[in-house]
Parts: sequence; structure tokens; C-alpha cells
Amino acid sequence: MLALSVAATVAAAVWAYLVVGHGGYWRTSQWLPRVSGEPGRWPDVVAVVPARNEAAMLPVTLPALLGQDYPGPLSVILVDDGSTDGTAEVAAALGRGSGRPLHVVAGAPTPQTPQAPQKPQTPDAAGPWAGKVWAMAQGLRAAGIPSAGEAADTPEPERRYVLFTDADIALAPGALRALVAAAEGDDRDLVSQMALLRTATGWERIIVPAFVYFFAQLYPFRRVNKPGSRTAAAAGGCMLVRRGALERSGGVAPIRGALIDDVAMGRMIKGQRGRTWLGLSRQVVSVRPYPGLASLWQMVARSAYTQLNYSPLLLAGTLLGLLFSYALPPAAAITGLTQLAAGAGTNTAPAALAAGAGLAGLALMSLSYLPMLRLYRLSPLRAPGLPLIALLYAAMTADSARRHYAGRGAEWRGRTNRTRLR
Repeated sequence: MLALSVAATVAAAVWAYLVVGHGGYWRTSQWLPRVSGEPGRWPDVVAVVPARNEAAMLPVTLPALLGQDYPGPLSVILVDDGSTDGTAEVAAALGRGSGRPLHVVAGAPTPQTPQAPQKPQTPDAAGPWAGKVWAMAQGLRAAGIPSAGEAADTPEPERRYVLFTDADIALAPGALRALVAAAEGDDRDLVSQMALLRTATGWERIIVPAFVYFFAQLYPFRRVNKPGSRTAAAAGGCMLVRRGALERSGGVAPIRGALIDDVAMGRMIKGQRGRTWLGLSRQVVSVRPYPGLASLWQMVARSAYTQLNYSPLLLAGTLLGLLFSYALPPAAAITGLTQLAAGAGTNTAPAALAAGAGLAGLALMSLSYLPMLRLYRLSPLRAPGLPLIALLYAAMTADSARRHYAGRGAEWRGRTNRTRLR
């Protein structure tokens, strides 16, 4: 019991640090900066939409993108990434009469031979192109943005932007206008908003808020937004990037092997001393349904081990960390309270310490989860269930590693990444 009480005390101390000193990750306080006034001249924006078998999503999302209340020039490039469901035809039909230029690009097969790097090698730049990043690169080429090693002759590249968005993302009418105003007013090279994910089903209400919570815990938004901070990330559903920053990096070639393209994009822009911003939004919404646990499991497991750089040591540390931080406090509380209720023995101090520390840790983690539940308009009574959700995520992470070593890699939308550990 003494060992349990000591461990529970350490876990409570960890939660005290996370709540007080870990960048305020749990506060859901990072929203698009309010800027005084609007640009005198609205810059050109090109939206790049990689799409693979998204015919069901486009009738909801593409009209919202084409119908943006944006005063400046806006054009849309949709890259059909080998779809078999008529994605290109649906997109072309939706674009007719929209009033905005829509260019549907037939995506070329992903190159199997890596190109010679133009810059120092990084893990994301090594190996062959990842499917989505290759589609993004083709969209940039269609927009006239040069790849690595090509000359750039774009007039005023710092006054032009590229919006990377996904085919399942529906933008509110003024979303792009607000993004550009924030980028111009606050001088940001990358402005990204975390899409509000769907929580219509029971499993979505369990898994989705925790998904955003854990992402923010890994990449505290306030630290991402602080110039000079080493923390870098973005949210792939909505990334507004200054064209000049993309030209300086040679497009997306430096992150061509990235399976988690949004975090890689944030690192790439911040690596060139660019100013980045990441926050939450109710104006950027994902309409993709995840009707059951299987689809949500796939969403997490496809990239969890990639997030750990395919490292067995990081995997073991992550699983132990999840158990220690999330499972230990309630286990200690239950064990300690049970011992106290039984009244076994004369020395009840270890049991009391285990119960008190366990309850303190559970209370702190529950309190830290409340703002995320509020964001998704869910009952605060769900907060004490976070330890069980963390165990579920631990199982998904372990399964992600199992899939990797089984050669199944990151399976997503009919494509399997079979890259082995580098």
C-alpha cells in the first residue's frame, strides 16, 4: 500500500504540473485573433483540396468553399487522388455556375522513387511521397508554386496565400475572410484552425473530444502560437499558408514522406522562422461521420505509431505514461477507500494517502477535461470517464504498432502505407 500511495502522490503531482505549467493546453482559449480593421487590398487565395473517394462529402463541403464571403480573388484546385467513386465528376458538376474558378486535377500515381533532397535530410523528407502530401504537391504545381529546385517568379508572394483544406471540411461563409484578416493583421505565415469534429453518435461523443484533448496535450496551442517556441503543429483540415513561405521551402517537398502532414507543415514553416498560429473554431466543421467504434479506431490507429516515430521505446513509454497518469489515480483512490472502509490493520495512513492522492489526481484530470466537453456541448458528468477513454486510446496506440509490424502501416481510404521502420 505504501508503494501505491507514493505512486499516486507522484501522479497527482504530474497532474498539478499539467494543469498549471503545461502551456494551458486544456483551456480551449486559443481562438482566431481579433484584428483591428481589414486589409486595404485582399490578397489572392488558392484553395487546394486533396480528395480521394469523397463523392459523398463534396455536395456538402465544396459549395461552402466556393461560396465563401471573401472580397479578394479566390480559386479552388481539387486534386482527384485516384478516386473510384466519381469524385472528379461530382466536383466538376458542383463547380459549374458557382462564380469561383474551380480546377479539377487528375492526380498522378504516387512516385515510388524518392527524389534527391534539395535541403538537409529530415525524417519527413526521406523516402517516397506520402499519398496526401503528393496530392498537395500536385495542387501547388497547378497553382504555379514551384517545387524544390525550381525558380520562383511569383509577384508579391508575401501577399498571396494557399488554403489547404480537406474534402470533408465545411467552412462557414466568413471563415476564409477571418483567416486572411488574422494572417495579415498579425503577420502570420501559417494560420490553422482545428475543425469541430462530428459528435452525433454515442461513440463519437466518447472518442472525439478526447482526440482533440490529447492532441492539445501533445502540442499546447499557446506554445505553438508563441514565436520562438520549439512546439510546432497545425490542423490539416484548415491551413492557410503564405505563398512566400511555401516558395522558400520548395513547396511541400521537405515533408513529402509525412503521414501526419499537418504537424509536419507546422514544423516546416516554423523551421524557417515563420510565425504560426493554431486554434479552435466553430466556423470550420468536419462533416465526416464515424458511426461506430471501428471507424474511430481506424482514425486513431492509422497514425498513432507514426506519431511516435515508429519507436518501440517511445511506444512503451507512451503506454506506461497513459497507465500511470490516467489509470493509476482512480485505481489508487478505489484501493485506498476500500482499505479504509474495511478498517484492516492499525496503520491506515498509507491507505488514506493513496485515496487522497488518487482522488486529487482524478479531480485534476476531470477538471482539465471540462473545457473540451463544453466546446462540444457535452455533459460535464462525462469528465470522470477520461481514464477509461485513455485506456481505449492506449489500446488503439498498441494496435497501431501491431499493424505497422504486420506490414499494414497506415491504412486510410483504400491506401496502405507499407513503409517500415527507418
